[in-house]
Amino acid sequence: MDKARADLAIYRLETARQCIISAKALIEISDYKGAANRSYYAVFHCMRSVLALSSIDFSKHSAVGAYFRKEYIKTGIFDVSMSDIISEAFDIRSDSDYNDYFVISKREVEEQISNARYFYDRVEEHVVAQIKDGGCSDILNTK
Repeated sequence: MDKARADLAIYRLETARQCIISAKALIEISDYKGAANRSYYAVFHCMRSVLALSSIDFSKHSAVGAYFRKEYIKTGIFDVSMSDIISEAFDIRSDSDYNDYFVISKREVEEQISNARYFYDRVEEHVVAQIKDGGCSDILNTK
């Protein structure tokens, strides 16, 4: 694995982590739609972190999700439950961002944040293992 791919994967993982932090901050000020948005983007950046390891990327969110499901969930690299997390996060984020009358409760947003954190933890474990196996573990110590 080359260093550039490993760096990009770590950068995207850090972006996902920051989205989770933002979601938690937004829920504290009762911005539930904003928190749902950040939870979705945490999942999205996690998927792109994994794709970076293979130099794969897409311009459409749906393509990122479809490829991730096909190559990483259907093959058993990640648990099938992660597919449901992707779908639910995408649907709620879309409704929150584009449906003027969509209402999401604090409890629902807390679940979204919890799901995003679960997704992040699984992806972080995978990305770190891939980087170590690829001989780029030195970059893990500098982040």
